[in-house]
Amino acid sequence: MSIHEECGVFGVMSPVPFDAAAMCHIGLYALQHRGQESCGIVVCDDGLFVSHKDLGLVSEVFTKEILAKFPKAAMAVAHTRYGTTGATNRNNCQPIEVNHQKGRMAIAHNGNLSNAAELRSELELSGAIFHTSSDTETIAYIVTRERLTAPSIEEAVSRAMYTLDGAYSLVLMSAQKLICARDPYGFRPLCFGRTADGVWVVASETCALKAVGADFIRDVEPGEIVVFGPEGPVSRREHCGEKRKRLCVFEYIYFARPDSVIDGRSVHAARVEAGRVLAETRPAEADIVVGVPDSGLDAAIGFSRASGIPYGIGLIKNKYIGRTFIAPGDRADQVRIKLSAVEEVVRGKRIVLIDDSIVRGTTSGRIVSLLREAGAKEIHMRISAPPFLFPCFYGTDIDSRENLIACSHTVPEIAAITGADSLGYLPAEELRRLAGCGDYCSACFDGDYPTRIPSDPRKDRFERRLSEREK
Repeated sequence: MSIHEECGVFGVMSPVPFDAAAMCHIGLYALQHRGQESCGIVVCDDGLFVSHKDLGLVSEVFTKEILAKFPKAAMAVAHTRYGTTGATNRNNCQPIEVNHQKGRMAIAHNGNLSNAAELRSELELSGAIFHTSSDTETIAYIVTRERLTAPSIEEAVSRAMYTLDGAYSLVLMSAQKLICARDPYGFRPLCFGRTADGVWVVASETCALKAVGADFIRDVEPGEIVVFGPEGPVSRREHCGEKRKRLCVFEYIYFARPDSVIDGRSVHAARVEAGRVLAETRPAEADIVVGVPDSGLDAAIGFSRASGIPYGIGLIKNKYIGRTFIAPGDRADQVRIKLSAVEEVVRGKRIVLIDDSIVRGTTSGRIVSLLREAGAKEIHMRISAPPFLFPCFYGTDIDSRENLIACSHTVPEIAAITGADSLGYLPAEELRRLAGCGDYCSACFDGDYPTRIPSDPRKDRFERRLSEREK
């Protein structure tokens, strides 16, 4: 498995100043799985923004000394990132901060705009100067432009949403308000809750709410803007119902933590269901079912329960490194560092190996090799997602069909390339059983894009435009 999702967002608002940075720090730990490239926290100290952002994991960026420098404050926003748009550098760290004549703003964004290139070009022609290559800065510019004439920051966000297209779950902080917004398609998750002492918490996933002791209130609906002020949350729904809901189904398959609940659907339950479907539609004769940690484990349990084949822990994950496929750079060479086979479990056994996806096939081949070296007799690979056949423009780092092994090889050929004895994918028509409904986006599997396709989908498109102009 080697695809990327770009980030997690988090925000807090309290009736009185408190250690907001410390709460954000805990929230970011809970969302670290959504991005390991960079992270940041911005707190609002009575209108003064204090921030720290850098490349690295949450534990690396936020030391005790750094956290001690943050003042007590009533509001804060935070972000952890893997960039699907923009290079890996400090300039692209979020939250992005803006100072303008109508006040300060900090914004954290999860998703990708499908019309970012067009909007950025329009803004540049009108005199805007960009400091990052992330499309989050485009959102910040659009909101700032609308704020010049809008009576409030939430009205500016609403007006901006008529211009933005694609995936965006936002947490935005002004000097007085915390605002969250979800695009009308609802591509990416967003929810909010409240602690016992009255702190409102916004997060990409419910697991982050639980981590800071907040009770889940509800999901932010597609198209909804929620404004947190002294009187509590106020919902604006003028964009709700504009589009058919299209939550990314890969949130259930891979992105989200299994203990999260997204739009009323347990991620763990969805993955167990995927395993059951695989056992029904892609059965195999074997002695043991083994899941690839971590996102293959729940589906392996489902396969085992449905097939009657015992579940075994045949692969052990090194808990002190992150997701090899989310870390920037070459991930294939990191497989041996990340995983090791339990020889006593797999030696001489026919194995059903459950993983969440195959993109290029390199990582899957390395995992099969690990099991072969440990003495596995047969390896029947089962994938809890359909084959990737199309690029994604909404936050998954697949910008070209050239890198998708399923576009150029048959299933038996992919099995041979990875070294598996057999291979079976989840049938695309069964995705509904994972999501619990039909309101999901599966464009990376079937090419059914809810929005216009971007004119330039490459991750480094803004860096390329700059270098091309300089030639």
